[in-house]
Amino acid sequence: MSGDMNKSEAWEMTAPLSSVDPEMHAILRRERERQMSGLEMIASENFTSAAVQQALASCMTNKYSEGQVGNRYYGGNEVVDEMESMCKSRALQVFGLKSEEWGVNVQALSGCPANFAVYTALVGPHGRIMGLDLPDGGHLSHGFQTPAKKVSATSLYFESMCYKVDPVTGLIDYDALAASARLFRPKLIVAGMSCYSQHLDYARFRQICDEVGAILMADMAHVSGLVAAGVVPSPFEHSDIVTTTTHKSLRGPRSALIFYRKGTVMQKGKEVPLTYEQRINEAVFPGLQGGPHNNAIAAVAVALKQCMSPDFKAYQQQVLLNAQALVARLKELGYSIVTGGTVNHLCLVDFRPQGVEGARVEKSLDLVGITANKNTCPGDRSALRPSGLRLGTPALTSRGLCEADMRRVADFIHQGVRLAIDAGTKLAAPGRLADFERLLREDAELGPRTAELRRQVHEFAKGFAMPGLAEF
Repeated sequence: MSGDMNKSEAWEMTAPLSSVDPEMHAILRRERERQMSGLEMIASENFTSAAVQQALASCMTNKYSEGQVGNRYYGGNEVVDEMESMCKSRALQVFGLKSEEWGVNVQALSGCPANFAVYTALVGPHGRIMGLDLPDGGHLSHGFQTPAKKVSATSLYFESMCYKVDPVTGLIDYDALAASARLFRPKLIVAGMSCYSQHLDYARFRQICDEVGAILMADMAHVSGLVAAGVVPSPFEHSDIVTTTTHKSLRGPRSALIFYRKGTVMQKGKEVPLTYEQRINEAVFPGLQGGPHNNAIAAVAVALKQCMSPDFKAYQQQVLLNAQALVARLKELGYSIVTGGTVNHLCLVDFRPQGVEGARVEKSLDLVGITANKNTCPGDRSALRPSGLRLGTPALTSRGLCEADMRRVADFIHQGVRLAIDAGTKLAAPGRLADFERLLREDAELGPRTAELRRQVHEFAKGFAMPGLAEF
């Protein structure tokens, strides 16, 4: 009997997913079909290459490797050490950094844990940080809180004060930031964003940090691929710490990198060694997590190698061109773009002039196969009922769309917005989002329009290749 059981177990350990778990296999196939037949416009999403996906599904997922290269808690890590060292070397090379001036930790599991590790290492409990307010384009991990609740763990364990954008221009108010920093005296200031379509003034951030004695941390999660290609300003010249996710414009797996300065700094007339490396490494492990995900680190290394190709720079240039083409067409169609335009991979559309909420536009577009996300605009009072929609071009550019295609996409979006507006006029009261969705699906006039637009979007999307593995 035991021999038969061993044979059965051996079969299950090597059998394909379609045989072992057909239900999950069917779900994964449906998700791939959704991605292929729709238009992914969430600015923080992208499509990985087949090579990245192969590394992510590799035997590296089997190994524990707590600790740093050459100093692991478990044995059997000689190959993992080689892999992680390669990933670190490539990370420095991609961003043009010298190993004697910069180091990098590649073990953080994702962007929020990476940022939290930096705060833990360099700010300490109840230390003060400043980041861009989430309703103004910042990120939860930069210290967001409301008057009623500390929403992010960053605001729970550290004292945070957010800086703002000008409510009219949508641009960061650096003078107000400087004035607040003089009063708040933060230990660290975050130069980063989640929905801001203009370049950050890293030199001004540096000036403000120097004035108040703060560490400058740049969170380039959204633009790291653009930075790697040299098509947007780099934060490294002015920053002490730079963090990034690896799955957005960098086009890798879901993981993160933490870059830190090495060398010395002048304090009270003396050169003092920087201790960022040890403190950050210890905050990541054993401070906040156990063994790193070696399959993700291997996949990051593959993505970083792909970043060094001429094709990658051409891709990032096209990301910018596509974003500009999208914005230009949306403005022709009468839409208001926060900050007036874009110089990166995303834009924020303000639907207040159209009298429709961003959440309703998001739902309308979702029903026709266009995936985007509702987003607050400057001056919004509620994050639950925001006025805007964030749109990004990295994922569609990975599928081969160019400027003319993005203009067509803008026309699809316009039709989706019209559906949302017309549905709103048919509702006696704003009502629940579920009622709004039901109307778009079932109304005698709106239902067929929704179905026809969905058909057009799917037919259009199917004309473009999907990166990654063709099968699993």
